[in-house]
Amino acid sequence: MAGDVMNISDSDFQKQVLESQQPVLVDFWATWCAPCRAIAPSVEALSAQYKGQVTFAKMDIDANQDTPQQFGIRSIPTLLLFKGGKVVEQIVGAVPKSRIEDAIRKSL
Repeated sequence: MAGDVMNISDSDFQKQVLESQQPVLVDFWATWCAPCRAIAPSVEALSAQYKGQVTFAKMDIDANQDTPQQFGIRSIPTLLLFKGGKVVEQIVGAVPKSRIEDAIRKSL
């Protein structure tokens, strides 16, 4: 994946997200999801803009089912913003880039 968005899995979620020293935005998505593809460019752009301040990650819900289930992901795309190992913001659906950026700014 281009940009500064890393792919994470159930096995490294704890280390990459919950134990992170900075806020982490996790994009729960799937390859067949058109709205997921629609917001991907916004997530990519924000990952470059907030490099060094916020970590950006994507989790394919088809390949990783434990973590989405643990956080009650019912529809995608769902973006969860974690800070200090806790969810501080949840965004569901294909939203404007400004909505995602507002959530990121609040976490900093």
